[in-house]
Amino acid sequence: MFDLQTSRIGIIGLGYVGLPLAVEFSHKFPTIGFDLKAERVTELRQGKDSTREVEDSSLLLNDNLSFTSDLKDLAACNIYIVAVPTPIDAHNRPDLTPLVKASENIGKVLKANDIVIYESTVYPGATEEVCIPVLEQVSGLRFNQDFFAGYSPERINPGDKQHRLPDIVKVTSGSTPEIATFVDSLYKSIILAGTHLASSIKVAEAAKVIENTQRDINIALVNELALIFSKLGINTLEVLEAAGTKWNFLPFRPGLVGGHCIGVDPYYLTHKAQEVGYHPEMILAGRRINDNMSLHIVSQVVKLMLKKSILVTEAKILVMGITFKENCPDLRNTKVIDIINELKSYGTRVDVHDPWVNAEEARALYQVNMVADPTGNHYDAIILAVGHREFHTLTSDQLKAMTCNPAVIYDLKHVLPQDMVDGSL
Repeated sequence: MFDLQTSRIGIIGLGYVGLPLAVEFSHKFPTIGFDLKAERVTELRQGKDSTREVEDSSLLLNDNLSFTSDLKDLAACNIYIVAVPTPIDAHNRPDLTPLVKASENIGKVLKANDIVIYESTVYPGATEEVCIPVLEQVSGLRFNQDFFAGYSPERINPGDKQHRLPDIVKVTSGSTPEIATFVDSLYKSIILAGTHLASSIKVAEAAKVIENTQRDINIALVNELALIFSKLGINTLEVLEAAGTKWNFLPFRPGLVGGHCIGVDPYYLTHKAQEVGYHPEMILAGRRINDNMSLHIVSQVVKLMLKKSILVTEAKILVMGITFKENCPDLRNTKVIDIINELKSYGTRVDVHDPWVNAEEARALYQVNMVADPTGNHYDAIILAVGHREFHTLTSDQLKAMTCNPAVIYDLKHVLPQDMVDGSL
């Protein structure tokens, strides 16, 4: 019934996850990329990817790949892969709205023997408890009789040019044993690193959500150590480098935890845990520590300014980098904005410089003042918040050209030599 040779792939959502997936599948199968944003479809048709995850040549020289914002164009597909965001709301609760809307759209074109595979991060049970009922209701088809489902969680690491989609082991699963085997074979056709077939969709969902929860907790531990060592007057990086000489010491570093994965995924697990009557203490404690690191950073900067007799109110401060991670234009859930807002609460004037960011997008999302060239602005303090490669070559003379005398240089990412900075995590 299910044959790889006749597979026609439809990718729903063309962001950091969906676009690389569409490009890889198009090397093997006819593939249609669907996105609700017409402007996104237009830029991709022109061979441009604003996320910088895919080379322009992969879009222009590919007759097996097309892009659309017209749902009717998906009707020819028999395999639908959902790669839409799964954010949290203002109260840190899962927001499944994009996932539900994607399921509604697929339900409108779903046919007998079609397969719907979800890649979006969710809590265990969400695919079968939330998405499948929507597909059934809109399509009028019956699950595991007329249509089938799978779950293969995304493992895309934005900005990482070494660990690309084909080089990362893919977890797969399906709603029946036959479908699970087919889904696994489908991904094996594009994943050079191989696949891991989970026993159920719930196991695959749980595996995904704990990957980033584990990282979140480990970073929270190191962040808490940084808070302690700050009070003890000890350099945190020196401590971690010394401890790292032991073969099994994990090389985590303190810092901000933002983005659409590590800072979000744990809340999906804690939501489901609380729903079934368990209060997850360690996971939520780690979230609290990581979410509050911006307050500690600004407090350190203000203390350093006061030690140099710099008036904090009305001070002009430059924040270098606003994306959620280095060498990536992704602004989603960036915690740098918390630093900016906290600085403003002291009455400071804040500029932001980030060579990876579209100034209009940053202004629309966060109402920040982006400066293309900060040289000669004479800042009272500079906070290097994101370790973009462009910042690694900054010299002492370049910093002096941007600052007053005296001024504070705070290097959150340990990019600069220690003799050039006044403080760091």
